[in-house]
Amino acid sequence: MLNVSGIAASAGIAIAKAFILEHPNYSVEKREINDVDAEIAKLDSALGKSQAELEAIKERTLQELGEKKAEIFASHLLILNDPELIDPVKAKIADDKVNAEFALNETATQFIEMFENMKSAYLQERAADMRDVTKRVLNHLLGIEFMSPAEISEEVIVLAEDLTPSDTAQLNRQYVKGFATNIGGRTSHSAIMARSLEIPAVVGTKDILAQAKQGDMIIVDGLDGHVLVNPTDDVIAEYRSKQEQYDAQRAEWRKLRDEPTVTVDNVHVELAANIGTPNDVAGVLENGGEAVGLYRTEFLYMGRDKLPSEDIQYNAYKAVLEKMEGKPVVVRTLDIGGDKELPYLDLPKEMNPFLGFRAVRLCLDRLDIFRTQLRALLRASVHGNLRVMFPMIATLGEFREAKAVLLEEKEKLVAEGIAVSDSIQLGIMVEIPSTAVLADQFAKEVDFFSIGTNDLIQYTMAADRMNERVSYLYQPYNPAILRLVKMVIDAAHREGKWVGMCGEMAGDETAIPLLLGLGLDEFSMSATSILPARSQITKLSRADMQELAAKALDMQTAEQVVELVQSIQA
Repeated sequence: MLNVSGIAASAGIAIAKAFILEHPNYSVEKREINDVDAEIAKLDSALGKSQAELEAIKERTLQELGEKKAEIFASHLLILNDPELIDPVKAKIADDKVNAEFALNETATQFIEMFENMKSAYLQERAADMRDVTKRVLNHLLGIEFMSPAEISEEVIVLAEDLTPSDTAQLNRQYVKGFATNIGGRTSHSAIMARSLEIPAVVGTKDILAQAKQGDMIIVDGLDGHVLVNPTDDVIAEYRSKQEQYDAQRAEWRKLRDEPTVTVDNVHVELAANIGTPNDVAGVLENGGEAVGLYRTEFLYMGRDKLPSEDIQYNAYKAVLEKMEGKPVVVRTLDIGGDKELPYLDLPKEMNPFLGFRAVRLCLDRLDIFRTQLRALLRASVHGNLRVMFPMIATLGEFREAKAVLLEEKEKLVAEGIAVSDSIQLGIMVEIPSTAVLADQFAKEVDFFSIGTNDLIQYTMAADRMNERVSYLYQPYNPAILRLVKMVIDAAHREGKWVGMCGEMAGDETAIPLLLGLGLDEFSMSATSILPARSQITKLSRADMQELAAKALDMQTAEQVVELVQSIQA
């Protein structure tokens, strides 16, 4: 048995066989061939195997997820059997004497480009289907053994170098019981998504891919940050017991689902959830969330070949607002850049993308993208309690410019006779130190602040949160960070504005007493963290925590602050 250590990213225990996720290389070389019949037979064989796979996937999807989800695979089968695609491929093999994979790739690329340039949204979407089908056939032509996360049909633990947003979007919680990655930290995309999906995860193991192979029995301990490879029966039994104890603790927390979050001295704070898609709202409500404190809209833009239309966005925002039934929903406008890319935007590579052309900076430059999103949000605003938040704001000028664009789009919609809510709050994420320092001026113009600690910490400490070699500098409890948080909260309260926090720090057991003492109004976290946080806060006194926070602010190191908090938790 091997015990690989990493970072506990999402709580829980998972036990299942390993599924190694490695993305294949689909680069194709042109080769001259002599036997045309043999090459066409190779293509026919690859098409036949692809057909059998798709029919099996379609049937399984129909049984498990319903007819609508199965429709995509029916579309793939139509493409696979379309003579408009297959006949030109065979003609190219025969006429140009080229290998099947090159002929397929060249022909399919022409169709994909044609579809992408069509005005019809339906035909544009066919480009993505064509691309998926082409990759499936290429797998067989190139001898690549690859199964996408969407095709997993048995209980597994996914092992990967890292998980991209499109990977996580395809994970089926019914079968993916947990995952472990070589790289990443508690605030990396894969860790955040694990908590949203409510599956155990360990990240930053460095070498789990080297230590495990396909089909190995794996235990992911998302409580203590361990991955066990091929454990003995006794160890499996021990971890099943640990899993049962954790499940019992969760059952106790669930009793608090419909209770208010009130301290022992009768101070109410709001516990909200961070979400990425409309489907995540179910988890918010199941865990007693009082609001959505962060809706990461960038996931609407990922896993597709072009920008989502205004109607696609409107339907997503409307769904979230309606499902939350009047509870506040804070929607962050597009935050692309840093560790999140959109291939179809073809943005230039940057030396330091976290400090570069991202978030509101991109939106104010690409107003076509920004205006489409704002129109969709404004149209959806009548369906619930919408609050709009601009990310990565560094100057008052940026906020004023973004607000002006929103007000322009509102005016246009009203002129078109489209209803728009008049009670939309406009706020900003505080994730840049200069914004925290100037919070007293921002507070005069915004309706609220939401502190994004994931980036605020890395920018304040000058330490890339994705770089494991400087991970020791990612210090949420450093007095410098606490002082910035206090500065923002105090500035907002002086102007009668509220302050939330949507970084991972908001759900951290050590940070919660400090944040309560600093006066934070709203704590937004992964849905699975809400009930443990509620249990913790209802046992604390705001007055006592104010004294605790005052002591922490005068300390010299993060370690001293942790010891201080632990002294009251003992």
